[in-house]
Amino acid sequence: MPDTQRTPAARKSTASPAPARRRRRSGRTMHAGRLTYVFLILATLVSMFPLYYTLVAASRSNADIARVPPVLWPGPNLLHNFQQALHQADIGKALLNSLIVSTSITVGTVLCSTLAGFAFAKLRFRGRNALLSFTVATMMIPPQLGVIPLFMIIAKLQWANQLQAVILPSLVSAFGVFFMRQYIAQSLPDELIEAARVDGASTSRIFWTIVVPVARPAMAVLGLLTFMTAWNDFFWPIIALSSQEPTVQVALRQLGGGYVHDQSVIMAGTLLGTLPVLVVFGLLGRQIVGGIMHGAVKG
Repeated sequence: MPDTQRTPAARKSTASPAPARRRRRSGRTMHAGRLTYVFLILATLVSMFPLYYTLVAASRSNADIARVPPVLWPGPNLLHNFQQALHQADIGKALLNSLIVSTSITVGTVLCSTLAGFAFAKLRFRGRNALLSFTVATMMIPPQLGVIPLFMIIAKLQWANQLQAVILPSLVSAFGVFFMRQYIAQSLPDELIEAARVDGASTSRIFWTIVVPVARPAMAVLGLLTFMTAWNDFFWPIIALSSQEPTVQVALRQLGGGYVHDQSVIMAGTLLGTLPVLVVFGLLGRQIVGGIMHGAVKG
């Protein structure tokens, strides 16, 4: 039958299968193969094994750790080793100091870096590119070069052996400024800011009501990285603080003393010092995954 003699319904029925097939093909769900799952499971086990063996060593005696072949299951001495770690070093005070230092540095770095990143990404002012280049260039300077002048400033201010000597020098991060600038520049449209300005919103209101919700995934990532860096920092705290006001990493060096180091007590203290980082990751992990997915599906 010629096409001119077909009814509209017949022509529609003959033309519909191709778009339908394309729709089904484009909406098809991709499934990972068995080899992918095997690889992911192996990667997860390898990644978790150091933490698991820390638990095993913390619950065993020094003789059990030295056995060949090594023991790979937890023992009954976990609470005893925790008590020994708390007795040999003031781990409780060190945990509190590290929590204060790391939280203060994280909040300050995230807030200052988001403010500076918003300014560099969306505000127009003279010398913006030169100032950003200078900020990024400071990342190339080794931090060890600034230890002596920084300690001289801390001593001049009479802040030695006090927590602010560790907190204040780390409140702003050049990496954080550059990281937030890149994220805000790519994720926040200029039209949204212009629309807010037309509605009469000030710069501060734009930052709190528009920029912060958009940049929240990147802020979570930066917060986790900053918290881990501040928590694990050993070089500057051991210079600026005394043994009476230690952080966790400084206090851990006091464990397992003697002619033969008690590795089980050291591992118990290490496990105590690792738990807050795991808690922070558990709190911010959803935001981090959400930020990754937001960047992956952004079109």
